[in-house]
Amino acid sequence: MLDRLKGRGANGSNGEKVGEKVGEKVGLGSIRRPVIGLALGGGAARGFAHIGILRTLIANGIVPDVVVGTSIGAVVGGLHAAGRLDTFEEWGRSLQGMRNILGYLDIRLNGSGLLGGEKLATRLEEAIGQILIEDLPIKFASVATEVRTGHEIWLTRGRVVDAMRASYALPGIFAPVLIGDRWLVDGALVNPVPVSAARALGAEIVIAANLSSDIFTHSTTIYSHGAVPAPVVPVAEEPTAKRRFPRLFSPEKTMKREFFGGNGRPGISSVMVDAFNIMQDRITRARLAGDPPDMLITPRVGQFGWFDFHRSEDLIAHGTRAAERALESIQEAIHVLAPAPAGIAPKADEPKAGDLA
Repeated sequence: MLDRLKGRGANGSNGEKVGEKVGEKVGLGSIRRPVIGLALGGGAARGFAHIGILRTLIANGIVPDVVVGTSIGAVVGGLHAAGRLDTFEEWGRSLQGMRNILGYLDIRLNGSGLLGGEKLATRLEEAIGQILIEDLPIKFASVATEVRTGHEIWLTRGRVVDAMRASYALPGIFAPVLIGDRWLVDGALVNPVPVSAARALGAEIVIAANLSSDIFTHSTTIYSHGAVPAPVVPVAEEPTAKRRFPRLFSPEKTMKREFFGGNGRPGISSVMVDAFNIMQDRITRARLAGDPPDMLITPRVGQFGWFDFHRSEDLIAHGTRAAERALESIQEAIHVLAPAPAGIAPKADEPKAGDLA
């Protein structure tokens, strides 16, 4: 990875000076710092790990100039860009269990999603207000997918909260969001970790955070599989009217059984979540192979569920540890791409620019 960085040249991959900032320090002295981009991937509640990553990078002088995100990555990235990340962190820490979380899930059985999403949207609006992407102090983009065409949409204008909602609108769970004349859903369908968007917005170094690296680490091909002989099932007696009676008046139990599953059979929710996890994992691997980031941070959060928002403290800690493990490599990459100002010779123990080629 560092060998590729060394070959880019002092002023970025295209030879242009992008976002030159003289005198900014990243533990390197008074030199021009490369434009740093941060690509935050999707993962629902696992996105709290992004907070730990951001806090650790900033605490070590690695401040992103460009932030792009998909799904929960768009939420964390947008709140960071707007200076409202503390509010989101406090909300996560205030959740005591699934009961609190279920209070934000306005379930409905009509429309184009199981959840209306209005309660979550209201919470985001309270935190971020009517802030526009154009007015943010740093470059920000949210990635979404257009329903009918499959286009990858980069939201770089308009209200930040609308860009967030569109990016996390998981098909089947949340209803699509209308922005302009396009109906948009979760950006993880096309670009789960949006490295390409960060580069397009001018980043010279892209640090990516992938939250799904350890979910299906051992997925493979089963080359031979088939049905097994069915066990002999004893003939059950015909249920009496008395035994059937409670079923008629327990629709909530029936709904719960169908939604969450039971007796080894997956329910609707687990099938949808697992299917989306599999799809996101395969797309992420393909996209990162074709357009790899300069540095990849992979917190081990696969054991956390999509709705484990009440475990935010543990998730933030995982993100912090993952970022700490990557700090040395990130600092080295920044050092490689950071040219000394004109008229200042490199130190005796530092290689010259020509020696890095």
